[in-house]
Amino acid sequence: MKIFYAVQATGNGHISRAMEILPHLKQYGQVDLFLSGANSTLQIDAPVKYRSKGVCFFYNSSGSLHYWQTVKKFAPARVLREVIDLPVQNYDLVINDFECITSLACSFKKIPSVNFGHQASFQSDKIPRPKNKSIIGEFVLHNYAKASQYIGLHFKSYDDFILSPVIKKNILSAEPHNSGHITVYLPSFNDHVISKYLSPIKDFQFEVFSKEVKQPVKENNILFVPVDKNKFNESLIGCHGIITNSGFETPAEALYLRKKLLVIPIKGQYEQVCNAVALEEMGVKRINSLDENFAAIFSNWINNENKINFTPDHSTEEIISFLMQRCKLQKEFAPEMQYPELAW
Repeated sequence: MKIFYAVQATGNGHISRAMEILPHLKQYGQVDLFLSGANSTLQIDAPVKYRSKGVCFFYNSSGSLHYWQTVKKFAPARVLREVIDLPVQNYDLVINDFECITSLACSFKKIPSVNFGHQASFQSDKIPRPKNKSIIGEFVLHNYAKASQYIGLHFKSYDDFILSPVIKKNILSAEPHNSGHITVYLPSFNDHVISKYLSPIKDFQFEVFSKEVKQPVKENNILFVPVDKNKFNESLIGCHGIITNSGFETPAEALYLRKKLLVIPIKGQYEQVCNAVALEEMGVKRINSLDENFAAIFSNWINNENKINFTPDHSTEEIISFLMQRCKLQKEFAPEMQYPELAW
């Protein structure tokens, strides 16, 4: 079987998940990887057959989505050319992790595909949302990467097509401990803003993973560290708590390791607001920004007992098995799509 796997590279979580999924996908056939996006900081440890600048999201220094920069980098002529040229018709199975060029190419060429990942779970109205839903946010989640079927991942199995998060093997096998430091991963904030609010909290040491530094930089109680997956895993496994945006992979791993977790959703990114609501329902502390009240909020958070109990219901192997079986069933029940002969 030939499998086309499209991975969104506008955030490190998608790449991290892909690295765990690829070995399992390869058990079913040849996998060709399409990497789309230009503003992740993790390198992908696998051959990439197709690359694109994709449709990227950019952020300003204070943790908000930078709308003008995002729109300015969008190139309709390039996207149209890539949609036409992307050879999705040559594959037995197209798997799409919230990537719009692949979605458009499949729609244009009438090729079935599966939207597989965290964003796919938002097709269900059972997913936690804020009281005031965003019309634009809901539209993006439902239409940015349309597919012929959806298999979602979330903190809980809110619906019958939603499974547990994919947890990295080295996190699953880790022995968590408490070395006393606080791990910080807030890529939507610049280092100056982070330093302003962490430096007054002198009783704690912070390890801040930064896209700005090229080597570790120590500033009083803050160690700025270049983004590196191995160093980040070590920091997370040994931390007392973690402060991060309300993405998906990092909070899921923190919950699995029973770490204290404080999340700050990226302003203007509706998916993160929804994640924050789901995490709050589980007992996670959420704030909306770094501000003058942060020291008091931090003190209250770090001194409260962590009572969250999180255990994934599915292994990565079970998740991929579910994905492949659903794709096989779709071929049987949707014959109007242009399916090649699949070598199941």
